Amino acid sequence: MRRLWCVGMLLMLLCSCSSRNAVMATKGKAKKMTIQVTSPAFSEGGSIPSKYTCDGQNVSPPLRWNAIPEGTKSIALIVDDPDAPHGDWVHWVVYDLPASIRDLAERVPPDEKYLGNGGRQGTTDFGKIGYGGPCPPSGTHRYFFKVYALDKTLGLSPGATKSQLLKAMEGHVLAQGQLMGKYARKQ
Repeated sequence: MRRLWCVGMLLMLLCSCSSRNAVMATKGKAKKMTIQVTSPAFSEGGSIPSKYTCDGQNVSPPLRWNAIPEGTKSIALIVDDPDAPHGDWVHWVVYDLPASIRDLAERVPPDEKYLGNGGRQGTTDFGKIGYGGPCPPSGTHRYFFKVYALDKTLGLSPGATKSQLLKAMEGHVLAQGQLMGKYARKQ
């Protein structure tokens, strides 16, 4: 009888643990909303026109993103090239854009404060504020335009780097999305 009681208790314990783990797994699988990022200048995985590179006018391309989650307080953008010879190369850092913004027009001026709407631009790996277009030394590189919806305004000073932005964003990303374009210089 005692053995039967122990087996029953063990089964109850196992059932309660697996139920709790199932609830925890369900909570852990809560999916973050994905932001769809697009550009009228190029499609996902497509070629970035030379106009937006060091071989052209080196101006920022127009970007758009869809609805963002409720509770978003600001938007951030990072553009980088993971194919650079010495690792990730940062081409653009933008943060504290108002949550109401759903696009960036072509030719964002390279000012610390973006068009007076509270948004700010950071320092790229070119050592400058604002957009720096693709300029790969060789081969075809991929450029990721990443948009983040954040639950707070970060309040970083203008000129922040990608690493400073990522650190400030930790624990505050509600949703994110990206658009990837490619570019190879004509030799």
